[in-house]
Amino acid sequence: METKEEKKHISEKDFLKNYNPSEFERPSVTVDNVIFSIFETKTGNYRKNPEQNLYLLLIQRGEHPFINKWALPGGFVRINESVEESAYRELKEETNLENIYMEQLYTFGDVGRDPRMRIISTAYMALIKQGNTELKADTDARAVSWFKLTYEFLGNDKLKIRLENEETVLNAGLILDNKKRGENRIKIEENGELAFDHAKIIGYALMRLRNKIEYTNLVFNLMPEYFTLTELQKVYEIILGKELIKANFRRKIKDLVVETEKFSDEAGHRPSRL
Repeated sequence: METKEEKKHISEKDFLKNYNPSEFERPSVTVDNVIFSIFETKTGNYRKNPEQNLYLLLIQRGEHPFINKWALPGGFVRINESVEESAYRELKEETNLENIYMEQLYTFGDVGRDPRMRIISTAYMALIKQGNTELKADTDARAVSWFKLTYEFLGNDKLKIRLENEETVLNAGLILDNKKRGENRIKIEENGELAFDHAKIIGYALMRLRNKIEYTNLVFNLMPEYFTLTELQKVYEIILGKELIKANFRRKIKDLVVETEKFSDEAGHRPSRL
């Protein structure tokens, strides 16, 4: 066996030739995708604007562990692909979504986060427009669905999340420790029938989203090319979970938008400039 001093004098080629990759235990790597959107729902009253809500995309697992539980789209990184390539592949395979921009959110690595083995997961996040993409569950996903997402902060140390579609309601509770950073800042109090530690990942993504729209143009990923300032303000309010003062909001975003000569033409409403 070579000593440390002897190893210093061998070439890298010889070092790699004799390297034993089984010397250290190796965890598996997965990806999880947090996909947000804003959906409009007609109110039935033409004088009222459509109702808008924040939605999250989930898949229903078709295999153990957590069979039949709801989870974020994702899966294992293959040996011949990058982590980002894996994120896009898994999203396409499990939901049929593709050609969307995603950015890396965080890497989650709690030792006990997966009951199968030591697994580290890199999460990606995206905001997408409500479109005509047909969702389709495939591979190990039994179903795929958009869930309406509402949340409430209880003081500075708790976050309650509610996810619901036409058939299922999921309630998750998180404990927040503002003295810590990263994933250690969040502990799961109630999983809400969500698989793995996905309640934590969703909570982390939601807080990142709220923070990022304050200083980036991220929110425009949810908007069509033409929109009213009222519509834009509503999207900000949905994500931030609070009402904004109209004058302050318009002063803040005035340099981010361009006023056009087009006007809205919704029946029952006074035309608004787009």
